[in-house]
Amino acid sequence: MMALAGDTVRFRCHFKTFDGQSVEPTDVKLTIYDSQKQLIEEFILDDSHKENVGIFYFDYVLPMNQSEIIFEFSGVYNNKPILVRDSVKIQFN
Repeated sequence: MMALAGDTVRFRCHFKTFDGQSVEPTDVKLTIYDSQKQLIEEFILDDSHKENVGIFYFDYVLPMNQSEIIFEFSGVYNNKPILVRDSVKIQFN
């Protein structure tokens, strides 16, 4: 994914079981890291960020001072961690 610095992007995550069933994790958060895996910021997500069963989203303004970020949706399901991680390349022009 490529996006422009300073623009708003919508990150979306669909939490599923190993057999593809949508699940509702608890303690859902979105964590943003720089390309060196250093924490930039973290957001606690609630039902206002839920689109459907197991589907969460968050509108995020991309930083001006990074060329890439890593985003991670995480939660807890059946007392075990569940997460999705991806990256965004950021360009200025």
